[in-house]
Amino acid sequence: MAPTVFSGSSHPDLSKKICERLQQEVAKATLKKFSNKETSVELQESVRGKDVYLVQTAAGEVNDHLIELLIMIAACKTASSSRITAVIPTFPYARQDKKDKSRAPISAKLVANMLTTAGADHIITMDLHASQIQGFFDIPVDNLYAEPAILKFIKESIPDWQTSIVVSPDAGGAKRVTSIADRLNVDFALIHKERKRANEVEKMTLVGSVEGKVAILVDDMADTCGTICMAADKLVEAGAEKVYAFCVHGVFSGPALTRLNASKFEAVVVTNTMPQEENMKMCSKIQCIDISMILAEAIRRTHNGESVSYLFSHVPIC
Repeated sequence: MAPTVFSGSSHPDLSKKICERLQQEVAKATLKKFSNKETSVELQESVRGKDVYLVQTAAGEVNDHLIELLIMIAACKTASSSRITAVIPTFPYARQDKKDKSRAPISAKLVANMLTTAGADHIITMDLHASQIQGFFDIPVDNLYAEPAILKFIKESIPDWQTSIVVSPDAGGAKRVTSIADRLNVDFALIHKERKRANEVEKMTLVGSVEGKVAILVDDMADTCGTICMAADKLVEAGAEKVYAFCVHGVFSGPALTRLNASKFEAVVVTNTMPQEENMKMCSKIQCIDISMILAEAIRRTHNGESVSYLFSHVPIC
């Protein structure tokens, strides 16, 4: 029996691509809002005894989409599904993963509790901002990586990648960058930044030499793009020939697209964990990697009781 895949309203295009790769249709559900903005969910297919996958990402109206996902989980639970898996390519509130000042909430933990309480049995997500978020759950969490797809894109699309240098825009991304640099067999560099406040950087220091090289900036999320645009200026100033950026989750909020259009990047490459069609129309530098095959294969392997760890280092061909 094939898995039953429902789509939330945050990214129906990704759900459609996942189902095309699984060679099946997206399961029918009616998602709407009442006039007072309450969310209404009605499943149009029987899910009794079935293995159900709900695809919903943190894009656009994040809070509305989170509530919609919780209601979909509850609907499947009360309709006697055997197992409910929430497929959340971009995890909501993932940046609020620690108590970094007094009286600050750990919102990612609250989201984890809500998903579990609603009735989710399993979570599939991609490139969590901090991998310890998996520990906030008492249910299995598969944190997939876009790294294999990014490596494939670099080798196919960046000329002279063999002489490039991979750069992390902050100390927190050093592990991600060293992993990519090792697999490409190239050098890596690091930019140390000091923040005045959230989304505002005061000073940047480059550790490593980028003189005469193609610099590949790698980060997990591009939000307002202030940091990566400042980093690009710093790299060009330090003698980099070209600068590319690779970010898994392209949020692009506030002045992001204006900054990118005026930036020194050759290209800013993101994945489709969030919808990117409108952003690509407004900024010609944005390119998109399709990761639907990774999520589709994760769903197929989970449904069939197979190991998912193969996907941590390979891009499935399907």
